[in-house]
Amino acid sequence: MLHPDDFGGQNGASSGTRKFMSPEQMEQRLRQAYPDADVVVIDLTGTQDHYEVRIASGQFAGQSRIAQHKAVMKVFDDELKTGEVHALTIKTLSKA
Repeated sequence: MLHPDDFGGQNGASSGTRKFMSPEQMEQRLRQAYPDADVVVIDLTGTQDHYEVRIASGQFAGQSRIAQHKAVMKVFDDELKTGEVHALTIKTLSKA
């Protein structure tokens, strides 16, 4: 069975130990960025690098869905760039 470390580094070269965010760390980061939010974080594969986040926040009021998703992605900008978070599915709601 393959493991996420099997694909580390550029061009498939192993980069050693990879760091991943836990669901709890993801939730904490979202709660810091959106203190009024209802947040659910789901590890989709059990490998701590493919996540679905569901977030309802008043901060999304008046924003398009694309703007809402971009704002959530910005919270994990560094982790998305490094591959610490490889895949992120986002579901947002504006709450009154």
